[in-house]
Amino acid sequence: MAPTVTRARHAQPGRLSAARRPAFFGPRAVVALLALLGLVGVMLFDGYLNAELGDDDRVRENAAPSGKVPERILNGGSTVWINKGKARSRPVPRKTIALTFDDGPDPRWTPKILAVLEKYDVPGTFFVVGSMTARYPGAVWDIVEGGNEIGVHTFTHVDLSYQSADRVEREMAQTQLALAGAAGVNTSLFRAPYSSTPDAIDDFSWPVYRRLGARGYTSAFVDTDSEDWQNPGVEKIVQNATPKGAKGASVLFHDSGGDRTQTVTALASYIEKMKARGYTFTTVSDASRRPSPHRPVTGVPLWQGRALVAATAVAEFAMPPLVVGLTVAGLAVLGRSVLMLVLARRHHRQRNGRGFRWGTEVVEPVSVIVPAYNEKECIAGTVASLARSTHPVEIIVVDDGSTDGTPEIVEALALRNVRLVRQRNAGKAAALNRGIAHARWGIVVMMDGDTVFEPETIRTLVQPFADPSVGAVAGNAKVGNRRTVIGAWQHIEYVTGFNLDRRMYDLLRCMPTIPGAVGAFRRRALADTGGLSEDTLAEDTDVTIALQRAGWRVVYAEHAVAWTEAPGSMRELWRQRYRWSYGTMQALWKHRRSVFDRGQAGRFGRVGLPLVVLFQILTPLLAPLIDLFTLYAAIFIDPLKSLAAWGLVLAVQLLSTAYAFRLDREKYRYLLMLPLQQIVYRQLMYLVLIHSCITAATGGRMRWQKLKRTGEVGALRAG
Repeated sequence: MAPTVTRARHAQPGRLSAARRPAFFGPRAVVALLALLGLVGVMLFDGYLNAELGDDDRVRENAAPSGKVPERILNGGSTVWINKGKARSRPVPRKTIALTFDDGPDPRWTPKILAVLEKYDVPGTFFVVGSMTARYPGAVWDIVEGGNEIGVHTFTHVDLSYQSADRVEREMAQTQLALAGAAGVNTSLFRAPYSSTPDAIDDFSWPVYRRLGARGYTSAFVDTDSEDWQNPGVEKIVQNATPKGAKGASVLFHDSGGDRTQTVTALASYIEKMKARGYTFTTVSDASRRPSPHRPVTGVPLWQGRALVAATAVAEFAMPPLVVGLTVAGLAVLGRSVLMLVLARRHHRQRNGRGFRWGTEVVEPVSVIVPAYNEKECIAGTVASLARSTHPVEIIVVDDGSTDGTPEIVEALALRNVRLVRQRNAGKAAALNRGIAHARWGIVVMMDGDTVFEPETIRTLVQPFADPSVGAVAGNAKVGNRRTVIGAWQHIEYVTGFNLDRRMYDLLRCMPTIPGAVGAFRRRALADTGGLSEDTLAEDTDVTIALQRAGWRVVYAEHAVAWTEAPGSMRELWRQRYRWSYGTMQALWKHRRSVFDRGQAGRFGRVGLPLVVLFQILTPLLAPLIDLFTLYAAIFIDPLKSLAAWGLVLAVQLLSTAYAFRLDREKYRYLLMLPLQQIVYRQLMYLVLIHSCITAATGGRMRWQKLKRTGEVGALRAG
């Protein structure tokens, strides 16, 4: 759905209706935050499914002691349980094989192994990993339906010997939930990852077996390991799995963890060989004369298990597109950075070269229009800075129905080249159009009521009009109140994001926005577009695009500096950026047909509009994936490599920002704020953009919001 186009109005003082409630507290902001939290949740859940939290290695310099393990267990059978507080074990009977399979289920190999077991009418005992069970519930269902046994092999294949009691409980409980959701059963059979024969039980693992045994679990070990995970060859696997003499054995195979082609082939050969030797095949429970481990699950636990399986399906479905999105975002960010730096360097060298001139120097007076609504804190400093201009100007202050004495402050200044025009509250665009109607000169400079100009700003700003093809000029807006954290963050953004962008767009001849704080227009060009429109909340973007569609060129004057005031709070910042973001979407939607414009007038549609959509909407929407995947990789994959990659990205951004500061001759000390800006400020901007997209997609409406100002910038520049 298209963004709803509204008539922009200043917020009225006094009562704040529901329609005017700050966007920071709006329901769509909540939806945006929930969407991001949902994305984080999906990634964390998928990471937990595919890896484990914590170290999975069993690293010992020497053999672990086993003095606390009873001798009857160390020298006993492969099945261990607790009966009336006493540990008991039982071996597999002579001439009996209990086939066991670890680490599954696997969607490819488990069905092949089940097919072999069905062919020879042999049961198996499958010790499944909970995360794999949740991912491939159909395979678990087939195991149970085929008359085979199921056992717990933990949820994340973690070595329980080194985990807390709570972690052990979670591993077991989550696997049981997965089994309930997949096959409607729970099991009392357990095999610990990295376990082997009973004589390998040590003082680290024995307490785990005792606790689980006290809760009714039967722990299963192995007598013979096929070592099929090493893929030593079919014959070697069969040889490894064969017990000596007529001994019974619990034999270990794997139905997951890599290519199991040799396992499937060896299993058939092994069954034929052992049957020929007079062996019978049974399950672990039957071999140890224990009751069936399966218990049907009903009621709430059953639905909890199904919810876990469903959540897993969502995570498995969502992650591949997220990975693709990450790749796209990374390439787009890299491409944008390279393109901006290359074109910014070219722009700087071209415009600052000794022989560069726009043409004959522009010396005729210009009209400066200052729209003002309740600007008592700032208006005096704004008008006073204009009065100090080295270029001849007439200053037109259009008061848009202020209620705080703003017009009286302007009158009290008693400056001879200042005119005050009053109107009822009608909005910023209407105020600017009213000022244009009262302007005497052919060049009109527009600024905000909280902005301060340098004495040379206007003279520098209007020089490009020496070129008759230029219809408008964007100036260099800078943050004046940089002593606050928000001000420092916005200062970095203005210098790097906005001004590097404008250099790039200038050379590409597709400028998307002339900043409302400092911009100049040829009156004839404004007449071609019908003046400033009230159709969007971003009248500056709207008129900039309209000028280019009318065939006029828009350029950037980097030395035409204006000082503006950054919001003083996070709420004010949210409101400002939300309005900018949503207004930009409105303007782009309004001018969507520019892609069909021909000739020079169609350059914005062919070049500028795709770049703005890609760099200012799509890329920022995908950019959070970079941060989220960095966190994902740091937790679940490789912390050092992930942090190193994040550091590399930060270093590239630091270099780009440093170069932008060099071009603007700014002090490098603000770069110390860059890491914190990336962690906090940038995330907030992502939420604002998501919020704006949701508003646009749902056809929501938004009014122009007046921000609180302090007048600090005017005082600083005057000082």
